[in-house]
Formats: sequence, structure tokens, C-alpha cells
Amino acid sequence: MNEDVLTIEIGSTITKANAFRLGPGGIFEHLAQGFSTTTVAEGDVGIGVDVALAEVEANLGRSLNDPQIFINSSAAGGLRMTVHGLTQSMTARAAREAALGAGAIVKLVTVGALDAYDLDAIRDIKPNIILLAGGVDYGEKKIVLQNAASLASLGLQIPIVYAGNAVIRKPINEIFDTAGIETLLADNVFPEVDVLNIEPVRYLIQQVFNRHIIHGPGMSRLGDLTDHQILPTPGAVLHAAELFAEALGDCLVFDVGGATTDVHSVSEGSREWADRLTEPEPHAKRTVEGDLGVYVNARNIIEMAAGEGLHYQIENLKAVPKTEHEMTLTRWLCTRAVETAIRRHAGMVVDVYTPTGKRQVVRGKDLSAVKWVIGTGGALTRIPGGAEILRSICTGPGKYLLPLPDTAVLIDRDYLFSAFGTLAGVYPDAVKSTFLAWVESQA
Repeated sequence: MNEDVLTIEIGSTITKANAFRLGPGGIFEHLAQGFSTTTVAEGDVGIGVDVALAEVEANLGRSLNDPQIFINSSAAGGLRMTVHGLTQSMTARAAREAALGAGAIVKLVTVGALDAYDLDAIRDIKPNIILLAGGVDYGEKKIVLQNAASLASLGLQIPIVYAGNAVIRKPINEIFDTAGIETLLADNVFPEVDVLNIEPVRYLIQQVFNRHIIHGPGMSRLGDLTDHQILPTPGAVLHAAELFAEALGDCLVFDVGGATTDVHSVSEGSREWADRLTEPEPHAKRTVEGDLGVYVNARNIIEMAAGEGLHYQIENLKAVPKTEHEMTLTRWLCTRAVETAIRRHAGMVVDVYTPTGKRQVVRGKDLSAVKWVIGTGGALTRIPGGAEILRSICTGPGKYLLPLPDTAVLIDRDYLFSAFGTLAGVYPDAVKSTFLAWVESQA
């Protein structure tokens, strides 16, 4: 069977198109590739898609033969989120933890009753999602209900996640429902004093992120090009990572993009640390760091690293770096993004004190059994030094449970990983076979 297959990825800064042929051996043969700057600013991402497709056909030297088309997108970038609760320590902690790995960037945290200044700030931010919390279960109700009414009065047609006092979930839902606002109810982020329950909130934010990123301007027209669902790019990459692990063993995949840095791990961890886990971790885990993009969110990275004494100028940054100075800046941003993202994704070794003495436990994902570390995304694949950046985080178990120093590092230089993930829903076996052939070609 010879079939032309076309994948389109609409990223926050770059749009990529890849043409493949599925040959008789059940392996995808890469035929041609095309790139364009993503045209969100022009009001239609389809403009960039047309440019990328034209480049594919120019490189191919022919028109594609009625290809099957598969699309993934991260064009809309990270979610702007505001968070509103009762206490600084608990709310700020909840905001940070809920945003990490879910694709959200916290723009505002308020505590106590919302006032007119708070509401003006929310209007100015134009958030994509709001998190309302406050009150342990069976605790404070009045202020949380007042805050719900204040948020409803803004008329913002965006999802609001409620993760506060469980006993007022019904009236909270009624307040937002009456205002025509989508309400997502999660378990209380702080059901008891000093008990943080973040995963249900993070899951809901991640679902909103998935919906958000596939809806860049002009995306509806692209939906007519394909018979398949348009996928969020991080989801496509995670699916690819799962199939890679099935074929070749536990893996860790970094996708460093213009708006986010996504980390995907597929591993059960090592036996050495298994009995020290405080809570189970998923076999396949994905974190989307909405504040760690090397172009759209580069300023966030620079601000985080201000104490390092580095004086890179944001005006020297380019979506597609070409000069040595531009590449040096992007490489530095990519390094900081990878270092920060892996610390957020990986499990930590923590000392706890019990009646029988000090004991070490693990909180989070054990990555010490990972056999392959893979770099994809524009920054890691197009800038020299991507492999070295990834090797630098392979230090083995210490404070963080990281891959061992001898872990194999692969760079997806043709930037095909997300494309394979987009194809994986229809062609899982062919994708696994293609990964096996790719690794063999790297040996």
C-alpha cells in the first residue's frame, strides 16, 4: 500500500507540514517538509498553513496525491489564569501548584473578598480561565459566595473552576449557571488545613488548555481539511511517547516551543525507589509549562533567571533565530526552560521525620529508569547544542530522581515526533515500526 499522508502542526510561533508515504513494510517514509511563521497576528492561521503546504509540494516536486490529513495545534499558547481564595499562603500555593504542568500562567492572585480594584484588574487581564477557591470543607462560606457573585457580574464568558468548600458547590454552580458561565467543579483544593489536593484542579485546567490551544483564528476552515479530530500538540506528543516506550523502553520527551515547554515521561520508575513513593504516579505523565516558552514567554524565563547576572536583551530574540547572537540567546532560554521544566516534572527525594527516626520518601515521578531522553520542538532541534542541554539533566538520583548519566539522548532533528503522535490514533503499529527504524538509523 502506498498512501500519501500529510500532517500539519500549528504551533504558537511556527507552522510545520510533513508529507509521508506509508509503504508496504508498514513504515512511514518521510517525503518532504514545509515551514511557515504561524499567522495568528494576521487573524488566520490558515495563511501560514498554505505557505507551509506550498513549501512541502515545492520540496516534493509534485502535488500530493489526495492525502489523508492529520492536524494538531498549540497556536493559542498557554492559558491566562486568575486565582481567588481566602488566605495568601493557601491560595498562592494552590495557584502555583494548579498551574504547574497544566498549561496555565497565573496572572493574578487575590485573597479575601474581591473589591472593585480586583475586578478591574481581572477585566484588564482578560483571563482564559478563573480558579475560585476558599474555605476548608464545612468551613467559611460567605466570602466565597460573595466572590462567586462578583465574578459572575463581570460577564466574562470563560470557564470558572470552583475548588473550594464542598458544601456550597450547589449554590456556586447556580450563581454561574444563571450568568451563563461554564462551571467546572473540582474537589476542594484544601479540604482540610494543611492538606493540599491539587490533582483534580490540575486535571480540569489541563482539559480547558486542550480545548483552548486548538482554536487559533482561522482554525475552523482547517477543520474542513481533515476527517480526523484536531489534536492538542502536547496530547499528540504524549501519545507518540507511549508508542515509543512500547517499542523501545521507558522514555522522557522534551518539547520546547515558543509558548510552552512540555515534558512527557513514560516509565514505571525503578524498583529501588518504588517502596518510598508517597502516592502513585501515572505510567504516562505530561506536564505543560505555560510560562516557559522560548519566544512568546521568553520574558518569564529571563525574569526567573535575573539573579544569574546574564544580560540578554529581549529585543534580540527572534521566532526563527539566524545569527549566532540570536541562536546563543535561544540556546540559553532553552537551557533554562529544560532545567526548570524537569524540576517541576520529576519526583523529589524528601526527608521526613517519624517516631522511629528520619526516613527518605519520594514525592512525584521517578525518572531514574528512563532509557531514552528525546528532544523535539524548534529550540532543541534547530539550535546547535540540543543534545548537550538534555545530557546536562541526566545526573541520576539526587534531590530529584533524574535519568542516569548513561541514558541515550536522541534529537528529533526533522521535528517529526508530534507528527507521529498525530498519526498514532489511526496507525499505531506503523508509528512503532517507524520509531524502531529511526533509532536503528541513529546507531
